[in-house]
Formats: sequence, C-alpha cells, structure tokens
Amino acid sequence: MAAIDMKNIVKKYGDGFPAVNDISIDVADGEFMILVGPSGCGKSTLLRMIVGLEDITSGDMMIGDKRVNDLAPRDRNLAMVFQNYALYPHLTVYENIAFPLRLAKAPDDEIDKKVRAASKTLELDEHLDRKPGNLSGGQRQRVAMGRAIVREADAFLFDEPLSNLDAKLRGQMRTEISRLQKRLGITTVYVTHDQTEAMTLGDRVAVLKRGILQQLATPRELYENPGNLFVAGFIGSPPMNFLPATVEGTSVKLPFGTVEIPAEKAAKAEGKGLLMAGIRPEYFEDASVKTDPGNGSTFRATVDVVEWLGNETYAYIPFEAPPEVEEQLRQLERDLDGESLHTQLVVSLDGASRIKEGEEAEIWVDGSKIHLFDPATGENLTVDRDNAGRILEHATEQAAAQEAEQDAATS
Repeated sequence: MAAIDMKNIVKKYGDGFPAVNDISIDVADGEFMILVGPSGCGKSTLLRMIVGLEDITSGDMMIGDKRVNDLAPRDRNLAMVFQNYALYPHLTVYENIAFPLRLAKAPDDEIDKKVRAASKTLELDEHLDRKPGNLSGGQRQRVAMGRAIVREADAFLFDEPLSNLDAKLRGQMRTEISRLQKRLGITTVYVTHDQTEAMTLGDRVAVLKRGILQQLATPRELYENPGNLFVAGFIGSPPMNFLPATVEGTSVKLPFGTVEIPAEKAAKAEGKGLLMAGIRPEYFEDASVKTDPGNGSTFRATVDVVEWLGNETYAYIPFEAPPEVEEQLRQLERDLDGESLHTQLVVSLDGASRIKEGEEAEIWVDGSKIHLFDPATGENLTVDRDNAGRILEHATEQAAAQEAEQDAATS
C-alpha cells in the first residue's frame, strides 16, 4: 500500500485547453478517496494520469515517496477496475482472476492460493469454472475486482465501476466495495458522477468542475458546509433549494416571508445586497405536525404539487425570482449536467402531513441551516471554514475564466 500525492497536476490537450487544471490532492495510505463531478469535469482524466494511461502536462504525481510521471503503467503497481469489466470472454473466472499472476510467471501453487483467497473474499467460489458470458453484471464486476486483489497492488483505482448495473445491484455492490476496501485497508481512488456513491463510499470526496477542484472534504462536511453554489447544488438529493434573499439584521427576507438566522451568519452577509439563500428540503416541516418548533420560523405559502411517499412527503412551492438569481440558477443547471433547478421550493415533510395540492399551508423552517451565497461569484458567505475541509479559493472565478477561454477558442 502507498499514499498518492497529486501536486499541481495539469493536463492540456492539443488545443491547449486544460482538461485538468492545477489540481492538488493528497490521498493518505489506506484512504478511500472519491473523485466526483459531472461529465467533462476531468475526474477520469485525473484517474488515468495516476495509473499512467495519460501523460501529465505539468505537476508531480507521487506514489509513496516516488515520482511516477515518467513510469509506464506496469511499473506503478496499481490495479484498475473499469466500468466495462475488461474480462477475457474465452477464459474462466479462475483464469481471469489469475491472469496478472500468469503474466508475472508466478508459481502455480502461489496462483492457486491467491485466486482462491480472492474468490472466497468475493463469494465467487461456485463460479470459478464459468465463463464471463454466463455471469450477471454484479458477478462480472466482482471478477474484475478479484483480478485487482491478487496483484497485491499499492492502490485500487475504480473508474465508474457500477454505472452499467441496475439501481438495486448498484446499492449491493456499493456495500461490497466498501466492506472489501475496509477489510483490505488498501489505498483507493474511485471516480463517479453519482453523488450517492460519493457520499456513501468515501472517507473524503474531491468535487471537480471543468477540470478545477472546488472542494475536498468528508461527505458530511460537503453536505453541511458546501463552499460554493456548485458544490451545494451537486451534493444532495433532492438538491438544495436556492431562493433570492436580502438580510436585515438577523432576518432574511425570502419570497414567502421573513426567517430569523443566527447573528454570526447575518454578520457575514451584512451589506451584501441581493443574495441567494440555500436550504435543504429536510430542514422544512409542516407546522401542524412539528412537535418541537424550537428556534425555527414559520411562513404561509400555496402548495403546487404534493408527492406522498409513505414515510415522507415532498411539497413543491413555486416562487418568482429576480433576473440575476434566475440567470445564476440557469448557469448552475448547465454546470450540473442539466439537472433541473426550477424557481420552486422543494420541502420534505413528515409522512403524517395532510397538506394537499392547491391549499395554503403553514411551513416551519430551521433558519440556522440556511446558507447565503453571493449570486455574482457563487461563494458561500456563511460557510463554517473550520468544518468544510479544503475549499479552493477563487475556484468560481477560475472556472468562469476557463469557460470564457473555451468559448473564445470555439467561436
């Protein structure tokens, strides 16, 4: 096992545009690191640079205490598991797992011992004599993982390994990968565009946007303290609500009414003019079923759509937003790969709520959970930096400059 240290990594292709732009990430020995972001953010390119399948334009890639920029993939002792499994269809499961050991000309008794140990770990014993074509998608992915295990590599690298599986199987494989990594204690870098995988698997998560690292933090830190609008909108499902807001004293004026927020948050947004308030759906409740209102505030609003799911209810409340907020939401939608961010409030209510479509309801909100964002830069003005991991300073400005550069090159 070994730590992986990426120092100011840049990848430029022929047109000079940086697919990966000055990224620095330290992966500790035995850590499970997630690289997450929408399509085109540079996460797979970065993974391929770690394993040696892509050249590095500038920066240092360190594995353990060795700089590996110029080492061939076979000399880096890394095991990669791909999205498409990359199994040999004419070989049995046993021989697919044994393949890297055969290449290394390992003795037959050593090969048998390692293959059977990996097979037992992955519950593949009864499938060792079968061909990949006779296996399910989840079983094929386990075979690919078995081949990685027997190599006794310094690190595992996963490139969206679960995207070809159905939703139920993805959940099962997530659990298996997590257990396997903890059991083996091996350094792991895992690429995904699925924020659920990122939140459930990783010790830490690196959120990328257009080749630029936005924030590097634990899943809880990302969820509770997003550094900017992009991270706030990407992490969480349903996504965070964004509303136009103005702050007066400790009061935040929203489209539905006024909400009280903590004084320290209000002080950070003082004199900033029109802002965007961000608050997650679960920090609302139907006031009629809220047993302990605590320090929250209430407002009345007409509910447009209600979705009852048994244990919880989603209510949708439309609102009007000024042009600058609408433009920021449209830009955020483009950044998030088209995930729709309408000018509506999504609130998650207790399943016991009797709120109906078309009626005015009294909604409780926890004002202490509100974040305030600068609509011009996307910066979270109220982030608790002591509990937000590493936020890349000026990431939003970098991304905007990079987007302008790309637009100019294509026009």
